[in-house]
Amino acid sequence: MIAETGLAALWLAAALALLQLVLAFAGLKGGKTELLAAVRPAAVAQGMLTAIAFAALITLFMRSDMSVLLVVTNSHSMKPWLYKFAGTWGNHEGSMLLWVTVMGVAGAAVALFERALQRNAHMATLGGQAAISLGFYAFLLFSSNPFARIDPAPADGQGLNPLLQDPGLAFHPPTLYLGYVGLSVAFSFAIGALLTRQVDAAFARAMRPWVLAAWVLLTLGITAGSYWAYYELGWGGWWFWDPVENASLMPWLAATALLHSVTVLATRDALRAWTVMLAVVAFSMSMVGTFLVRSGILTSVHAFAVDPTRGSFILGLLALYIGGALALFGWRIGSVREGAPFELVSRETMLVVNNLLLTVILGLVLIGTLYPLMTEAFGHKVSVGAPYFDRIAGPIALALMVAMAAGPLTRWRKDRAQAVGKRLLVPLGIALLVSISLSLFAWGRIGILPFLGLVIAVAVGVGSLAPLWKRKLLRTPLFTYGMVVAHLGCAVSLAGMACDSAFTVEKLVAARPGDVIQTAGWSLRFRQIIPIAGDNWTALQADMDASRGGSSVLIRPQSRFFASPPTSTSEAALLTRWDGQLYVVLGEEVEGGRWQLRIWWKPFVTLIWLGGVMIALGGALALVGRERRGWLMKWRAREARL
Repeated sequence: MIAETGLAALWLAAALALLQLVLAFAGLKGGKTELLAAVRPAAVAQGMLTAIAFAALITLFMRSDMSVLLVVTNSHSMKPWLYKFAGTWGNHEGSMLLWVTVMGVAGAAVALFERALQRNAHMATLGGQAAISLGFYAFLLFSSNPFARIDPAPADGQGLNPLLQDPGLAFHPPTLYLGYVGLSVAFSFAIGALLTRQVDAAFARAMRPWVLAAWVLLTLGITAGSYWAYYELGWGGWWFWDPVENASLMPWLAATALLHSVTVLATRDALRAWTVMLAVVAFSMSMVGTFLVRSGILTSVHAFAVDPTRGSFILGLLALYIGGALALFGWRIGSVREGAPFELVSRETMLVVNNLLLTVILGLVLIGTLYPLMTEAFGHKVSVGAPYFDRIAGPIALALMVAMAAGPLTRWRKDRAQAVGKRLLVPLGIALLVSISLSLFAWGRIGILPFLGLVIAVAVGVGSLAPLWKRKLLRTPLFTYGMVVAHLGCAVSLAGMACDSAFTVEKLVAARPGDVIQTAGWSLRFRQIIPIAGDNWTALQADMDASRGGSSVLIRPQSRFFASPPTSTSEAALLTRWDGQLYVVLGEEVEGGRWQLRIWWKPFVTLIWLGGVMIALGGALALVGRERRGWLMKWRAREARL
């Protein structure tokens, strides 16, 4: 009965979403804002029902109920409990149910806690959220039922893709989906603001926490996914420009631009049209990502290949929501009043430049991702890989970092170019010293993009501290510290990327047990190959002693084999030091009793993920600081009335 309970909860949630949409439409058309009292309970009940449905699916996976088709095709009774739990969303139907659940719970939160919007705008926002949810309910119930039974039930399941049998599965997809759904809420806010013609600072203040939270979660999800692919796939890289990786990067780029724009609108009452447009674009990119991952047109570790009917369904939803939103934007944007003016030399201008550069990068990534798919549809196979993205998007990304360095040094509303130039002297001077040092000590060993990356990273790092100059640190608002930490995290990540690109040393050898391998100052003594067994896998493990001018450390790269489904994987051995990571992969046995070994020394590569965590932490500090400030202002106003 657990599966039937989950399915019934889904049907009831879909019915409530329809009711919520009808009530919101009727209230807006008739000017009856009192209908909000009926719309809000419908949204709350919908969130509870989706949570019940998802809890039912988790229970089915944890119990290894082989009468459910989804459990049979994606689980196995011998699988460790963590992968049974995370395997709930490690497939097409389960991940879509997670999406719908988070969307339902988010809608309930908007209904319960949102108080900044006027009643008609609040009702329009909940109506927009119901319209989005309805499409996904229809998708689940009519083409991707996660609770479908199988008769007769097999003795055991087929297992989960071994590449997904990693703790990263428990963290990476949920954080991405939470981010995607946060963007759907921002999209609903934008639609509500257009319908009610209330694109103003109050609308931006209501939407900003959702944008911030979505951006933080997307940042964490992308950072975790990058590190997961780095150590799990055994290829030694941190970003492959895989179309499905790009599918998560594109919403993040749009959300980053939206975050800056909504902050300006909330605090300075400017960039109104930008904010609404970017809210539409950000959710559009999350829908494009959904289509890429679940349409079956991609073959990827990350993709869930499904039949073309489902892909057509998602494409139809994408056309309906995004086409409708763009049509509404074009119809109503003329009625949106111009925001507060600002001068050419101002922080607002720098943020517009920031948004333009982010949008250009987004467009280039979108073209590079979709172009091979479009050419293949006409019978021509074209590959667009890292060289395109590095050469085309790389220089623009560096220009974006320069704008980021100058932004905090520019004043709001109006500034003088000469004054901005004086403030830039310190970061530019330090960047010049770094460029001279690199020219003296690394000339000929470093390419132009990594060279510029390191120099600009230093300039951004110094410039990011500008908001703290000459301020009383204990009285500085928490959201200011958030901005500083996030911008500093961007500099740290850029430095890690540049160092990895410029100074990585790679060595491919065929060695016998007893051999000693020298590379990049490291000495690796190959001890032995031994067979080992895990919970649901067997492996050949290489025991190796790694040393660098001191005591040795035992490292153990493995070549694993999973029986269900039959798959071989590489488990890289990572040895982390303050100045980088030693990365070792065990390959196949060749003649003469030798084993292929691939070894990398990657200086300061961990700065990439440290920077990602810092960026997310900065966003979290800004979110807490803004919400705390708003709460204090309301509390003081209430005290003043008393």
